[in-house]
Amino acid sequence: MPKLPSRWARAVAACLSLSILMVLQILPAPTAWAAEAAEAAADPVLEARMVRITSELRCLVCQNQTIADSHADLASDLRRQVREMIQQGRSDQDIIDYMTARYGDFVLYRPPVKRTTFLLWFGPALLLAVGILAFVLIVRRRSRLSDDRFEPDPIEENTP
Repeated sequence: MPKLPSRWARAVAACLSLSILMVLQILPAPTAWAAEAAEAAADPVLEARMVRITSELRCLVCQNQTIADSHADLASDLRRQVREMIQQGRSDQDIIDYMTARYGDFVLYRPPVKRTTFLLWFGPALLLAVGILAFVLIVRRRSRLSDDRFEPDPIEENTP
């Protein structure tokens, strides 16, 4: 009959296996260490042109990032499509016109001034002008009022 390990040996083995499990829980899986490779064209000039064009286009998923900056799958597909169009020899304006025809003016980070985008361009200035006008009218009206129209300040008694 084989001899069983002592109580001390079992405790050490349990602590060792528990330590190993804790370390494995803390460390990320090896696949988490791998970073996704950035898409890039073989030609750096072509890649710079692609980045310049996609920096003018809004990501349709994120909406607050350009296609060049976004990590969304759709943005990745659109970058690949722009890269292919550049390789086909299309001009920058042709690519932007294609994207605008397909997705509308919303895809442009700087949409053109049109009747439909008038408030987008001039709305903030209009709101500022209305706010300044309201402020001036209120100050004028209050300056014309006599002193008895205002509530008096409470008298503070300073007693030492």
